[in-house]
Amino acid sequence: MDVVWSGTWVAERLGVELVESGAPGAGADGAAGPGPLRELLGLALRRNPKRAHLLVSNVLGKHVPQHPSVIWRSGYDLGVRVRELLGPDEAARAVVLGYAETATGLGHSVADGLALAPYLHSTRRPVPGVERAGGFEESHSHATSHLLLPEDPRLLAGDGALVLVDDEFSTGNTVLNTIRGLHESFPRERYVIVALVDMRAPEDRARLDAFAREIGARVDLIALASGTVRLPADVLDKGQELVARYETAAPVSVPGAERAPVTRVDLGWPAGVPDGGRHGFTAAHRARLDAALPDMAERVAAALPREARRVLVLGFEELMYAPLALGVALERRLGRGVPGAGEGVAGVSEGVAGVGGGATGGAGGGAGVEVRYSTTTRSPVLAVDDPGYAIRTRLVFPAHDDPADGPGPRYAYNVAGGGFDAVVAVVDSVADTAALHAPDGLLAELSAHTGHVLLAVVPSYSPSPRSSPTAAPHPSPHAPQDQESRMLPDPLRGPDFSSYAPEDVGWLLQDLSDVTLEAPTEEREEAIQSGGAHYAESLPVEYQPSPRYQELFRAALDTSAARIAQAVGTVTETVLAERAPRPDGTGTARPVLVSLARAGTPVGVLMRRWAQHRRGLDLPHYAVSIVRGRGIDANALRWLAAHHDPADVVFVDGWTGKGAITRELAAAIEEFEAAGGARGFDPAVAVLADPGSCVRTYGTREDFLIPSACLNSTVSGLISRTVLRADLVGPDDFHGAKFYRDLAESDVSGDFVAAIAARFDEVAGAVDVQVKELLAADREPTWEGWAAVERISEEYGIHDVNLVKPGVGETTRVLLRRVPWKILAREGAGADLDHVRLLAEQRGVPVEEVAELPYTCVGLIHPKYTRGATGADGKAVASA
Repeated sequence: MDVVWSGTWVAERLGVELVESGAPGAGADGAAGPGPLRELLGLALRRNPKRAHLLVSNVLGKHVPQHPSVIWRSGYDLGVRVRELLGPDEAARAVVLGYAETATGLGHSVADGLALAPYLHSTRRPVPGVERAGGFEESHSHATSHLLLPEDPRLLAGDGALVLVDDEFSTGNTVLNTIRGLHESFPRERYVIVALVDMRAPEDRARLDAFAREIGARVDLIALASGTVRLPADVLDKGQELVARYETAAPVSVPGAERAPVTRVDLGWPAGVPDGGRHGFTAAHRARLDAALPDMAERVAAALPREARRVLVLGFEELMYAPLALGVALERRLGRGVPGAGEGVAGVSEGVAGVGGGATGGAGGGAGVEVRYSTTTRSPVLAVDDPGYAIRTRLVFPAHDDPADGPGPRYAYNVAGGGFDAVVAVVDSVADTAALHAPDGLLAELSAHTGHVLLAVVPSYSPSPRSSPTAAPHPSPHAPQDQESRMLPDPLRGPDFSSYAPEDVGWLLQDLSDVTLEAPTEEREEAIQSGGAHYAESLPVEYQPSPRYQELFRAALDTSAARIAQAVGTVTETVLAERAPRPDGTGTARPVLVSLARAGTPVGVLMRRWAQHRRGLDLPHYAVSIVRGRGIDANALRWLAAHHDPADVVFVDGWTGKGAITRELAAAIEEFEAAGGARGFDPAVAVLADPGSCVRTYGTREDFLIPSACLNSTVSGLISRTVLRADLVGPDDFHGAKFYRDLAESDVSGDFVAAIAARFDEVAGAVDVQVKELLAADREPTWEGWAAVERISEEYGIHDVNLVKPGVGETTRVLLRRVPWKILAREGAGADLDHVRLLAEQRGVPVEEVAELPYTCVGLIHPKYTRGATGADGKAVASA
């Protein structure tokens, strides 16, 4: 039976014709392409007033799911032809430039074929802190602006040939505009244009020759096939009429349809390797990616259901090459590839797809699994379920990477109805947002059309202005950490771990949610004070607030939201000012926030929100564990050093009491470096409130109620205190914590952040004034809080500063987690202590007013505690 050409439907209704050239792929090298146009292209329609038809490539990997090896090989073979055209010496000095979004993966594959060429692709995603090296417009596209954002502008400044790669060469306007703009800044003698198909009209071919003479450079062109598109005069009007007639607003998904499960897969992406060519991708990066791909494919294969026989790897807009390389490796791993294709994705080294022979287990149980590849796209195309039309189905979902041009619909074509048993969705971490996981998001749409969805997140590369794309991918001091860091998992994120949105915070912790760790408060206190256990080896039973206490929390949030918002703005702007780039090359345009879990995490989330709202900065934010007496999680530091410059890290906490954690962090960083860890971490802590005068960077030094101190997990993303116990946390593990999913109905984490963020604009003026004053003031810590604690410890006969918890936040923790002895309250303290008085009343703890207290209140833990010191109800004994 004859196969229907996927351009028949459009050709018959619009009179569009594809005419094969007599010399396919004709260019200066005189080589002919290997395939007819109808094998390479189908036709579709789109709502675009500039061009009604769309040439739909069968080997690009954008709209039509195809074997990943076929897609990669199409670009690789073009790269080999460029290498042969240039010769080995000139090929070694060439630079490859691909076009966003459709040709980012194709350009990368062409660079693989050249073997040594660095690669850059244009982008429509601005990146804070990265200087533009150029840009251009794509006149016929629905989204026209392209940016060039190399990590090092010298990438484009060499004298070697520039190889420009696009999926099709139609009029040539886009490529010629690019060459003209770059030639003014980075003139060179030779350009090579590469495309899957060359569809220029005769007049356009003549224009290219004239352009080359004009700029005084040689311009060659290489394509797989060539021809022309013949269009009737009324094609735009007839095309728009057809689109209007067939387009429907009804989604492909069936409301109420059963949804497949979504499973997150940790790829183990190699530290320091960019997620693609947005900022430059070198031969050194390629070699490191090659080495890591077999393990990544194995991880995906192990997560696929055994019964899967047809699997789609789905990339994301500009993120085309990373999922394509993964798809090729997975194709080899699962045992049903395309004969003669996919022998290697890394060019001459044949590394990326050199994953080994056929399947030895995993999905399909060794019987062979068909793997296909395509990506999501911004481009709106009409879908018509007809075998003679290239776009049979489409899924529509909201953008999920916070695009600079605002929200809008995004699309996945030919996925629904494709018979895929599983879909592996690959996105970068910038796109791993709440919108991705929303009920109308991409994952939900996919889950309605397949049996299983896997989510694999590639870390979004953060360029450093101090590094060069031609240098080693991870300069000292990070390199010693690479091998160890590859053993560590990616950060945990919501909604799988915590109720925060995934972009708000990544938790450098291990999930101990299934382990019983809670013990009665009295048992924990006795074990801790007797030396039989450390406080981090167990968890207190989560406090369940009474209705009256919840009302106090809401009231406190209402009255203090503006004051907290001002403190958030002040500490964030102070951090940005302190860490700003300086003439000597130090500083950073993009600090990395690392909150000390758990009290620091809501503050880190708010600081990130402020930087985004007021400055347009997307600051990375992670949460790590620090344990008094045990130090900070050294594995978390290793992970951070492998993924970021340690000098960019800013540690964040909620407040200071006597400064114990501040001292703990400084000692832990020193110990980490002495043990051979990466150098450069600054042990200084930025806090919302510093009543103990223990740090230089703070939002306020007032001791007032921060409502996030009123509750435990239900205001901190439903995450427990961190846990460090030898039988649960090995030497190569992150510290642990629990995700209390069962408390979701009581969760106010989002409410807390939203209430404060809503006041950002209101306090912006006051923040500007306060920051200016703070930066000019003497902010050296006086440690007066520590001195006050020592005095109180001796005065009340406790003789242990660890049992004295100063400040509203620490006092609240005593009442919620420990066995309190008594509360000291500053005489005349008002509403800031309403919740403290209520908790003290509920636990039978006396509140003693003190005239000259340096803090608003101080909580005293029961000294020399045993369970015999309490009554039958477990309440603390009255003070003597």
